[in-house]
Amino acid sequence: MEFASHMQTALDEARAAADRGEVPVGAVVVAPGGQVIARASNRTRTLHDPTAHAEVLAIRAACAALGQERLPGHDLYVTLEPCPMCAAAISFARIRRLYYAANDPKSGGVAHGARVFSHAQCHHAPEVYDGIGSTEAEALLRAFFKSRRQ
Repeated sequence: MEFASHMQTALDEARAAADRGEVPVGAVVVAPGGQVIARASNRTRTLHDPTAHAEVLAIRAACAALGQERLPGHDLYVTLEPCPMCAAAISFARIRRLYYAANDPKSGGVAHGARVFSHAQCHHAPEVYDGIGSTEAEALLRAFFKSRRQ
């Protein structure tokens, strides 16, 4: 199968989050055959739920759609490096590959901070690919936070 990125769909979700006043992060779960089975964006403010990150919501929706608690063979596209909570959820869900756009040196949990997948206690680590769509994701985040500071 030829590789097809789904980062643009995740970026669409991130823009929708920004339009709702949420931090612009979007996530997409893709099945082994290449079809999008779930997509989500941050809803922490909307749902009054600190765990309502795009990754967690997309994983929940994919698991519900498939009627299972794990997603082996599935890929996750997200516009920002997952935080430690989301990285743990990705591990628990047994995501095959994680593609993320922008690095998050302040709150990331994959390449920065906790580095969840490198711990001995981590039972499953996905293949990780970063930087896909980073320019657009970073611009969305910068514009969002700049508008909050004015």
